[in-house]
Amino acid sequence: MLRIAVQSKGRLYEETMELLRESDIKLSSSKRTLLVQSTNFPIEVLFLRDDDIPQSVANGVADLGIVGENEYLERQEDADIIRRLGFSKCRLSLAIPAAVDYQGLQWFQGKKIATSYPGILNEFMKKNGIHAEVHVITGSVEIAPGIGLADAIFDIVSSGSTLVSNNLREVEVVMKSEALLIGNKNISADKREVLDELLFRIEAVKMAEDKKYVLMNAPTEKLQEIIEVLPGMKSPTVMPLAQEGWSSVHTVLDQKRFWEIIGKLKALGAEGILVLPIEKMIQ
Repeated sequence: MLRIAVQSKGRLYEETMELLRESDIKLSSSKRTLLVQSTNFPIEVLFLRDDDIPQSVANGVADLGIVGENEYLERQEDADIIRRLGFSKCRLSLAIPAAVDYQGLQWFQGKKIATSYPGILNEFMKKNGIHAEVHVITGSVEIAPGIGLADAIFDIVSSGSTLVSNNLREVEVVMKSEALLIGNKNISADKREVLDELLFRIEAVKMAEDKKYVLMNAPTEKLQEIIEVLPGMKSPTVMPLAQEGWSSVHTVLDQKRFWEIIGKLKALGAEGILVLPIEKMIQ
């Protein structure tokens, strides 16, 4: 049985549970407890605080963990990064009161900075030759300048709305972060087999993200031009229709270029374009 440590609440929890659901891993209980076993896959989920996950994986309490890159780097535990997961993206940034005139990093010289990530901050300041007083706070870091506890903060930023509501301004992005799948360095051979199957499922889910399956009717005389427009996985599927002079074209499109490509297809005479979501892609 492979044990994976997961954050017990918050956005990372929600997105991790969604990934497991999309990977067809069913959990045995609708009421979440500390340890939940899957009913259809040899895995159990251990719910922990995010800052406890790196240590639990490093010392073998859990075989795997899904944790923010920020926590992984801050804790400096001896666990391997197995895969970047591409969700729960954020950044760790320095922010100061909005009204302050900021001219560059030297502004922080001798200042007091509140943070929950002293390790990452100290490393950044050392690298840039800045001597600042780091004040460690475990929660609500953004209120520190407003109550006179610090001159600035170093914290997670997603949309930036929390900074704005506290009259703060982001001035330096120190690092970008996303969810990581991390693993114990000494996973046994039988657990490695389960991990390989889990990675296979995750890969199938991640490959399907932001992809659309597109079917269309196209004039046969325009097929070559239409195929040149399509950036399919390898090449589109083309089948003749009952109506002479027309073909059915099937392909996969990336959401980022979807409307651009659809416009070109219509201009080339494509009709009856049908767009379907893709749940998984396996190569």
